[in-house]
Amino acid sequence: MASVTYDHVVKEFGNVLAVNDLNMDIKDKEFLVFVGPSGCGKTTALRLLAGLEEITRGQIRIGDRVVNDVAPKDRDIAMVFQSYALYPHLTVFDNMAFSLKLRNTPKEEIKKRVGEAAEVLGIQELLDRKPRQLSGGQRQRVAVGRAIVRNPKVFLFDEPLSNLDAKLRVETRANISKLHQQLQTTFIYVTHDQVEAMTMATRIAVINKGQLQQLDTPQTLYDRPSNMFVAGFIGSPAMNFFPAKIKKDAGKLYVDTGNFALPIPQDRIKTYEHLDGRKVVFGIRPEDVHNPKFLPPNIHAETLSCKVDVIELMGNEIFLYLLSGQNSFVARVDPRTSFRVGDEVQVAFNMDNFHIFDTDTEMAVR
Repeated sequence: MASVTYDHVVKEFGNVLAVNDLNMDIKDKEFLVFVGPSGCGKTTALRLLAGLEEITRGQIRIGDRVVNDVAPKDRDIAMVFQSYALYPHLTVFDNMAFSLKLRNTPKEEIKKRVGEAAEVLGIQELLDRKPRQLSGGQRQRVAVGRAIVRNPKVFLFDEPLSNLDAKLRVETRANISKLHQQLQTTFIYVTHDQVEAMTMATRIAVINKGQLQQLDTPQTLYDRPSNMFVAGFIGSPAMNFFPAKIKKDAGKLYVDTGNFALPIPQDRIKTYEHLDGRKVVFGIRPEDVHNPKFLPPNIHAETLSCKVDVIELMGNEIFLYLLSGQNSFVARVDPRTSFRVGDEVQVAFNMDNFHIFDTDTEMAVR
């Protein structure tokens, strides 16, 4: 078991800065997820840890050991790739045992380790099959099993669910979480899917353009994003953003978008009154925009008029795409809502859960 530390890590590919001064302490036995859009540097950060890419500057430590110049095979890590990379001519047993045979592990020990891993993953009956006889989910479990048998200090996962269908992704997501609980080993997992990140991680590292944006628990990222990028990336559908101005009038403080002005609750006025007269970005999540007929109890609700542009029926909820002047935004409303496209309607904003961001820096104001 081991912790992992990125200490001012930089990776350059020619003139491209793929990882920019990454500092991160990953705790022993933690399930940490790197999340961000394609090309943000998350996979590069994982490959630097695995030793598959050379660090330009900085240090990576596994436990107390600096591994910059340590060969990948000697770092005591195991990696599961997006492509399962199974040998087609070998059985499941031989695929899982391959790395152990290379290390001249005794046959009885190999049999024991493969058997234990197969039992954990529920693939005991597949050990005599070839990869072509397996489903995508079964192949994925074999790839994980091949990593488990090595008893590594750290598991690395590089978008391992990307090739699975939606139903199987949900099932396998749960299986990997259970596996982490059983093995009590450090897991580091890369994905562009923020739902995967939110449901699996003990902490999430949000990365954009090679830089760490925020590192925290899933709930903290959702409730208290540090900037507009994190606020827009975490949550589905994404947070709504409105150009606005903070205005004071008759002892009340308002956020004014030009099309509508909403009073800020009394208990939050002190936080934002220093912004009086300044341009800001007003943010609110779709789940905090309600049909006034179905409001949650005990919230500060402020209504505004808008027009229904698009409706998406999801069964257990409805997504409304709404227009208010030049502003378009999304509401996630009660399924009993009977709005139709083109209707002029009222919606209610939960002003207990709004966010204010600085226009220039895009950082959250708190």
